[in-house]
Amino acid sequence: MTHASPHRAPHGHLHSAPHPARDPDGQAEILDLDAEVLAEHLAAVTAGLPVERSPRRIVDLGCGTGAGTFALLTRFPEAEVAAVDASPSHLDRLRAKAEALGVADRVRPVPADLDGDWPALGRPDLVWASASLHHLADPDRALRTVHELLVPGGLFAVVELAGFPRFLPADAPAERPGLEDRCHGALTHQHAERLPHRGADWGPKLTAAGFAVESERTIAVDVAGADNAGVGRYAMSSLKRLRGNAAHALAADDLAALDQLLDPESPLSILRRDDLAVRTERTVWAARRV
Repeated sequence: MTHASPHRAPHGHLHSAPHPARDPDGQAEILDLDAEVLAEHLAAVTAGLPVERSPRRIVDLGCGTGAGTFALLTRFPEAEVAAVDASPSHLDRLRAKAEALGVADRVRPVPADLDGDWPALGRPDLVWASASLHHLADPDRALRTVHELLVPGGLFAVVELAGFPRFLPADAPAERPGLEDRCHGALTHQHAERLPHRGADWGPKLTAAGFAVESERTIAVDVAGADNAGVGRYAMSSLKRLRGNAAHALAADDLAALDQLLDPESPLSILRRDDLAVRTERTVWAARRV
């Protein structure tokens, strides 16, 4: 988990991004940092899944660079994962990580646009979709398809983000208190238009697709920068991407303050702050095919 929230690509692609060597919007880097910084959180999510027996066949829908895939492989050491994504570069990164971790024989990268024809994914015991369903043009169709794929009694885990993480205290920076909230506010309308399913309540949708929802839990994320060396880099990459999307709607003074935070040479750089944290929420639905 899936993460800073991935963006929607043309034609409904999930997690689409340029080649890793050219990652101008920092999407792949953010996904990698999300996996690094929130590793313990993600492990707790997978540990809490109400599986009836250890799954052998898992599908990760919208896998990105592999945060969920590798968490699931760790949680279920006898399982194999079909990792599905529309971005070849993200799948390349995932493949390289699998080789480095010695689990390449347990990962099958699958390129696919899930708004189009679905690839052959077999009959999984567990399907995982973290921060990915809201990128689809027709997520209800995807839910029905997953219901057909799963073996009877199989589990579908859906993870949804509350939004882009926050990193700064509410009164920061001193020159423009509340800057981060205004940056998020500048994107509200844009997200409503481009990602109408973001933040959806997936419970009723899962029930409508034929699932029995067994659990729904919201998990708070609060990782202090003092406890994790990756938080500063995660904040820098995330706020750079946020700036790219929100700059058109920010006041000049806000934009100037944000640029100071993003300048690694500035004395006001976000990398020099000792009060950073990653704060967000994730909701996890566990639904069973009965």
